This record gives sequence, C-alpha cells and structure tokens, in this order.
Amino acid sequence: MSGLSRSKSPMGALVGVAILAVGAILPFFLSRYQIGLATQIMIFGMLAMSIDILVGFTGRTSLGHGAIFGASTYVVLYCVTQAGLSPYLGVVLGIATATALAAIFALLAVRTNGVYFLLLTLALGMIVWGICLRWTQVTGGENGLRGDIRPKALADYKDFYWFILALAALVTFGIRRFVQSPFGLTLRGIRDSDSRMRSLGYNVPLHLFIGFTMSGFFAGVAGAFYAFFNNFVSPSTVALTQSVESLLMAIIGGVGTLYGSFIGASALIALQNLVSSHTERWQSVLGITFTLIMIFAPEGIVGKFRALRAKYASKH
Repeated sequence: MSGLSRSKSPMGALVGVAILAVGAILPFFLSRYQIGLATQIMIFGMLAMSIDILVGFTGRTSLGHGAIFGASTYVVLYCVTQAGLSPYLGVVLGIATATALAAIFALLAVRTNGVYFLLLTLALGMIVWGICLRWTQVTGGENGLRGDIRPKALADYKDFYWFILALAALVTFGIRRFVQSPFGLTLRGIRDSDSRMRSLGYNVPLHLFIGFTMSGFFAGVAGAFYAFFNNFVSPSTVALTQSVESLLMAIIGGVGTLYGSFIGASALIALQNLVSSHTERWQSVLGITFTLIMIFAPEGIVGKFRALRAKYASKH
C-alpha cells in the first residue's frame, strides 16, 4: 500500500503543478469580470475545503462555518476602516478571531454527534449572525462595513488573483498534510467508529476539538482575504445561507476529496452567475441541477470520476 502511495505521489505533484501553471496564465486570456469570478471561486473553495475536514474526515457536518468565515471578514474590515490598523494586521487579527471562535464552537459541539452536532453548530452560527445584526456600533448592523482596504501591493486585480492562487495552493497543501498525518488518520478512525477509537484509548473529544479548531483556522484565512476581495461585509456574510452554500460546494465536488471543493465552488458560483443572467427563477434551476447531481453522483463530481476510473481500470 505504501509503495502504491509513493508511486502515485509524483503524478499527483505533476497534476498539481500543471493546474497551477494553467491558473497562472488565465489572467492573460480572461476579462476582468471573469478573473473576479475565478478569484471568488478560489476563496470559497478554501472555505469549502475547511468544511471538508469535518465532513469528509471526521464525519461531522457543520452549519457554523459561514459564521466563522464571516467573523474573520468583519474583524479585518473593522480593524482597517474603524480602528485604522494596517490591512496585514487586520488579516492576522481576523484569522485569530476565527480560530478562537472555532475553538468555542468546538468546546460546545465535540461531545455531540449526528443531527445534534448539526443543530448545535447551526444555533451557534445563528448567535453570531444575531450579534452582527444588532451590534450596530461595531458591525454597522444591516448596513454592514464598507471600505477599500486592499493593500497597494494587491490593488491590481491580476496581482490579487495571483496572490489568491498562491494562497489557495498553500492552504490546499497545508490541509492535505493535516488530513494525511497520523492525527488525520485518527480523525478518519473517529469518523468510522468513535466508540472503537475510545476503546483503543484515544481521547475522541480532544481530537475533534483540534480538528474543528484547525478547520476554523482555514475558514478564517478564506474569510480574511474575502474582505480584500469584496471590500464589504454584512450580516448575510455570516448567515446560515453562507454555511449551506459552502457545504453544498464540498458535497457537489466530493466529500473527503479536498480538491473537489474547488470543483464544487466552480460549479455553484458559475451556475449562479450564468443562470441568474437568463432567468429570474435561477434558484429553482439550481435546485433541480443539484438534486440531479445528488441522485446520479451522490459521491460528488470528483468522487464519481474516481469511481468511473476505478471501474474502467478493473475491466482492463
């Protein structure tokens, strides 16, 4: 098994380099609007990948990650527009806030499972949404916070795209190393049977706490740089819809695949922009599309591709 893993590693590295190379030259062929969509896809792909740490590798489905993501965005915008701090310091504080918030969520949720975990993270996310909506002196309430906070070094949309591309590659590498580490293998064991892992002497709540907190850290990274991308944040950024859409991205791409998060983000964001430009009933069209995906490819797009490839290989 280890030999097979090693043999596939160079090929995986080559594919990753090829994807990065293609991504790097896209700004020379796309319009400014299309580059903006590609940048948005990478940011939300990172958010979906952070959710996949929990869904795909611990068997816990969170509906609170939109709140963690949005909290980081709020802190960055507040620090720059209200407190007068540098954007870089704002990013650090935003990620730290998201990580701390994830740790609080984890402390309350890790001893639950199944639908109870889902509902508890939903409730915690709703609390954050309520704070952002009502604490008008800090969050701006329904009006949110607005400001052109992107540093001069990233002011050009192409430079910002390349920066986010490099960041997405770094985050992907970090998450992949995390889930493939011995700790990540323990999380998979908890996903398969937490009672068995307890009987083997593993501290399941502690492992889930660390896994949730790390997941929140990566969600915070995505949220912090979303502030640079959007230059605006409102309660909708931390709302339940944010969590649901990000979870959908992970599911559409393929739970447990990591890379599928970017495929899911591409599908969701591209469909939203394409369909909404042709019909006012675009949400119904999206709902039908995703229903068909769940029926014919419940393992997600990447999961379905892997299954077909394995089936083809077994016949030859």
